[in-house]
Amino acid sequence: MPAFDRPARVSTLRTTLALLTASLLLAACSSDAPEQSAARTATTDVTAPSEIVDWALPETGAGSASPDLVAGPDGVLMLSWVNSREGRRHVFQFSRFDPAQQRWRNAPTTIAIGNRMFVNWADTPHVQATADGALWAHWLQKNGEAPYTYDVALVRSRDGGANWGAYTVPHDDGTQTEHGFVSMWPQGDGIGIAWLDGRNTVGASHEGHDSPAGHASPGEGRPMTLRAANFDASLRKTGEQEIDASVCDCCQTAAAVTAQGPVLVYRGRSDGEVRDIMVTRREGDAWTTPTAVHADNWVMPACPVNGPDVAALDSAVVVAWYSAQTGTPQVQIARSDDAGTSFAAPVVLDSDAAVQGRVAVALDGQQAWAMWLREDANGAQSLWLSRRSPDLATEYERIEVARPQGRGRGTGFPQLQAVDGHAYVVWTDVVDGAPTLRGVRVMR
Repeated sequence: MPAFDRPARVSTLRTTLALLTASLLLAACSSDAPEQSAARTATTDVTAPSEIVDWALPETGAGSASPDLVAGPDGVLMLSWVNSREGRRHVFQFSRFDPAQQRWRNAPTTIAIGNRMFVNWADTPHVQATADGALWAHWLQKNGEAPYTYDVALVRSRDGGANWGAYTVPHDDGTQTEHGFVSMWPQGDGIGIAWLDGRNTVGASHEGHDSPAGHASPGEGRPMTLRAANFDASLRKTGEQEIDASVCDCCQTAAAVTAQGPVLVYRGRSDGEVRDIMVTRREGDAWTTPTAVHADNWVMPACPVNGPDVAALDSAVVVAWYSAQTGTPQVQIARSDDAGTSFAAPVVLDSDAAVQGRVAVALDGQQAWAMWLREDANGAQSLWLSRRSPDLATEYERIEVARPQGRGRGTGFPQLQAVDGHAYVVWTDVVDGAPTLRGVRVMR
C-alpha cells in the first residue's frame, strides 16, 4: 500500500521512461552514495516539466507532525518536527539533509522533551542555522494552567545540535498569556526573533486556535502585539521593539533576509477588523512602520489561523497569503524588487470554496515557487504547487503534489524549500489515524 496517493500532474503526464529515470536517480542518491552521485543540476529550460520523486525522510515515527523545513547558509536543509503519542511526553527533534550528496547527515536528534511543552497544529516550533555553525531552535512552554498561557523557549547549540544549552525566554513581561507564532532569521553573530505577544490581553477571553471560527472576536479585550528582538551568541538580548500594537491573534509570522536586511510579514488587525497582510523591514537598529503588502481590505471578525509566507533573494521578495475579501477563499502572491519597500499588484493563484490556504513560498534565480492546500466538499485534500517566472507574470507549471489522507487541520502547514533549482516539500499526512510526515522532491 503506498504511503500517499500518486497525484496526477496538470502540466504533463509522466512517461514510463521518466519513472525509470526517477528510480535510477533515487538509487544513485542513497545515503552511502559517493559525492559525485549528487542531485542532478537543474535544467536550464524553465518551461520543461518537473518530475516528482519520493523524498525518503528520516525515521520520524508515527505521531510526528508540525514540520519545519529551512535552508542553512551552506544550503543544507534542516527538518524539525514534534512527535506526540498518547501517554508519552512531547519530543521536539530535527535532522539535516545534504542536497549535494542526497543524504541525511544525522539520525533524528532530540532538541527538547517535556510534559509542559505546548503543542498546537498552527503554532509550531522552528530551527535556524547561523554562519558561525551554531543552531538555534524554539518551542513553546506552558507558563500557567489556562489553555493558552505559554512562553517562547529559545535555545542555541554550539556543536551542530548534539548538545543544547538551557533555554531563555525572549519576552520578560511575566504574564500568563499567549506568546508564540515565532519567526527567526540570522542576525550578526546571533539571530533575530519575532513573536506575537499577549501581555496586553490579560483578562480577555480566548477561543483558542482550535475553534472552528478562529478566535479573538471584537470586544474581547486588547489585541495581541508583534514584538521582535536580537540575541547574540551568549543569548544576550538587544533591540527589543514593539512593531505593531494590534495584530491578528493566531496567524503565523514569516521572515526572510534580503540584501538590505530582514523583512517580516504577518496578518494585521485594524480597529475595523481589517485583517490584511503587513510587511516591515529592519533598517539599522529599528523596524519600519508596517505597511500593507496589498490593500485587500478583508474585514474578518475572527482570526482565520492562516498566516503568510515570504522568501527573498538579494533585493527580490515574494509574499503569498490567504484571504477571502470577495467572499470566496483565495491565495495570492506579490513581488517586491526593492527589498520589501513596495510590492506590485498581486497575482491570484487559486480562488474557489475549496481553497484552504496554508501557503509556502520559495525563490531562486530561475523561478518562484508557491504551494497551498485545497479541500473539496467531500473532505478530500490536495497539495498544489505553482512554479512561476521570477516576476510572477508567467506560470511555467502547476502541479498537484500530493493528496494527503488527513482532513481539516490534521494536515497542518506544509513546508517548501528550493535548493539548486529543485524544490523540497514536506507535509503531514494521517496514516491509520496517526499523523506521519511525508516528503517529495520536485526535480528540474
